[in-house]
Amino acid sequence: MAAGGPQRRPVVALYERIADAIHDGTYPPGCTLPSEPKLAGELGVSRPALREALLLLQEDGLLTVRRGVGRTVNAHPPRRGFEQVRALEELLGGAAPLRVRGLLRTVEEPTDFTTQHLLAPAGAELRFWESVLVGEAGPAVLSHEWAAADAVLERVHPAFAEALRTAAAAERTSMLAVLAGASRGVPLAAHSAVTATLLGRRRGEQLGRSADTPAVLVTQVVRVGETPVLAAKHMLPTGAPALPVLQSN
Repeated sequence: MAAGGPQRRPVVALYERIADAIHDGTYPPGCTLPSEPKLAGELGVSRPALREALLLLQEDGLLTVRRGVGRTVNAHPPRRGFEQVRALEELLGGAAPLRVRGLLRTVEEPTDFTTQHLLAPAGAELRFWESVLVGEAGPAVLSHEWAAADAVLERVHPAFAEALRTAAAAERTSMLAVLAGASRGVPLAAHSAVTATLLGRRRGEQLGRSADTPAVLVTQVVRVGETPVLAAKHMLPTGAPALPVLQSN
């Protein structure tokens, strides 16, 4: 990381060290981790920091706590969140992914949001998808997604450009799902921000909720290297499925 850049919290670095050890077989599936005092000594860290990192690993599905045994590595530990970009309908739905209902699939000129997050120049044409994610209880999330201009995608991620052009039944999938499916072997990096807000009239009508319903707004940018290829806004009103969040600085 460049000097002067944001520093990771120590617990995040510790989380990564243990996750690396799990994925490289140092702690293979099914094994029991050393006791907290022993593991803290082996890693040269404090027990409170270790306990916090272990809790995060447990929440992310890499570890399980077994009474009378201790912490064991799961038989099929998932890949770490920063290694895998997942579509929101999959992330929120768990074993039963939410259904995507496309409201709008069009091309538009840059807005302030896409100029900032996709570095889109004036006059560019950007694909824009508006979707509602629907669960068993009805509409749960309103998503707005923009792809970088075709010329940019052809340069940095041609498979994504082609997938967008040929996406079958696009009204039933999200742009992020298309990106994830087209990115096998292509490393992606993503950054998200979370803020509290109210739905407002139009978004409330689309989700069947009142305008003053509290909501969480998640903004997301996905990059290939240093180039942003997708930007999105996801509106999750009160009652939407829980969104797992790992905070870091």
